[in-house]
Amino acid sequence: MANIHTLDPHASPLDYYGWELRRQREANNLKQGQLGDIIFCTGSLIGQIETTKKIPTRDFSERVDAALGTDGVFSRLVGLVLRSQLPTWFQPYADMEARATYISTYQAQLVYGLLQTEEYARALLGVDHPNKVDEMVAARLDRQRILKGGNPPALWVILSEAALLQEVGGRDVMRAQLARLLDFRDDPWVQIQVLPFSVGRHTGMMGSFTLLRFDDDPDLFYVDSYDQGHMTANPQVIKERSVGYARLQATALSPEDSATLIARVMEERYGDQA
Repeated sequence: MANIHTLDPHASPLDYYGWELRRQREANNLKQGQLGDIIFCTGSLIGQIETTKKIPTRDFSERVDAALGTDGVFSRLVGLVLRSQLPTWFQPYADMEARATYISTYQAQLVYGLLQTEEYARALLGVDHPNKVDEMVAARLDRQRILKGGNPPALWVILSEAALLQEVGGRDVMRAQLARLLDFRDDPWVQIQVLPFSVGRHTGMMGSFTLLRFDDDPDLFYVDSYDQGHMTANPQVIKERSVGYARLQATALSPEDSATLIARVMEERYGDQA
């Protein structure tokens, strides 16, 4: 069982967070339950975070900063904690994704991570990582913050029809996930198109990929596999994949027709069938 006295604050951002939380709490002469009462959570949760049993959230961190007067220390630290929960090979991409001004992605089987609901992400990540699902879900949801800020990137997502039909987590989870996609219909910075099976062969048949564009840096092409990711700024690759993506955009259903298809699948495949 983890012991806070044995935590090495240099071991990881999570260890440092737990160590610092306990240090600041004790400096304010508060027991775990007392701090919990102040920030509207249980003392048990405080203890679990102090011993790295639980991953802190941004909301928790903001409330701790307010309660302990730590001037945003935990609000800043939680970003490092959540980033450290991502697979090591994926972290460079997540950093670039957060800086991009334009993201265009084709997804051959699954809903893009920035658009996933918590339940969908939990069901998906729990397949291969049942013992780390809470941490990985928290990290994935934290990536979605870039869509909610004052200067979000332009995001263009093309989903294969397979992403609508591949049942992840059960019918209720899928219904909520498709409803989430429909929530973006009025978002000026997010466009979603569905590539129907009826198009036959297309330029995305080799699998999912993403293109990132920046204000001052070269474009990047990214593709991931089971246990690693590949990112390149090779101009020829960027040119070929950009043209391929434009062809996918031209072939896919319009955003309006895509929303109609998503709504139909949501009702006919995942609706109340009583």
